[in-house]
Parts: sequence; structure tokens; C-alpha cells
Amino acid sequence: MKKRVKTYTISAVAELYDVHPQTLRLYEREGLLLPSRSVGNTRLYEDSDLERLEVILSLTRELGVNLAGVEIILNMREKMDQMQREFERFFEYLKVHASEFSKQSEAFTSSEALIPISRFRVVKARLENEDE
Repeated sequence: MKKRVKTYTISAVAELYDVHPQTLRLYEREGLLLPSRSVGNTRLYEDSDLERLEVILSLTRELGVNLAGVEIILNMREKMDQMQREFERFFEYLKVHASEFSKQSEAFTSSEALIPISRFRVVKARLENEDE
């Protein structure tokens, strides 16, 4: 069974957020909002579109950011979200494979190290003592 997604028409969104429908069309032309379309080509806004619209309106109304600035900010937010997801995947990978890394490090001798392990431990000990 396919989950139904709640959608809103342009007039409903315009009324809900007190914006003119032409403003929503402008945001779409600028690539800031990308509502889906019905079979009859009616714009259909989903909850994710409304969340994005709220960010756009907050930036323009409250902070005075122009549309070029809004585009840059939204792109940066998307990149930061993507980096966060990648970091979380990497962290999960490390948690799953931590035992393998510790086994590898036990088998690793100081003569194979790029930085001698004994020197690393001395530096680490000095840094820990400096914190005190």
C-alpha cells in the first residue's frame, strides 16, 4: 500500500503564509521551491516544500536577505546536511569496525609507523599534562 502524501494547492499555501501566488511562482522560477505537479499540471506543495518556504520567508522577511542570498544559504544548508549524513555513516562504520582497527593496531610495530609510536605517546602525555 502506497502512503498518501498530504499536498496543498498554490492558493492554499499563499493564504496560509500570507504571500501572493505570484511570489510562490517567482520562487519556483528562481529554483527556490520545486513543487510537484498534478496530472492537470496544478502545483502541489508537500510538507517539505512548506518547511523550505518557511525558511525562505524567514530569511527574506525577518533578515532582509535577497533571493540570490537565499539561494546561497539554502545550497549551503543542503551541503551541510549532506556532510552531516556522511559523517554519521562514517561514524557508524567506525563503530561497527572498531574491533578490526584495534586488532590491526596491535599487530602494527613501531618500526612500520610513519611517526614512531613512542614519540607519539610522549607528545600525547605532554598535551594531557598541559591540560591540568
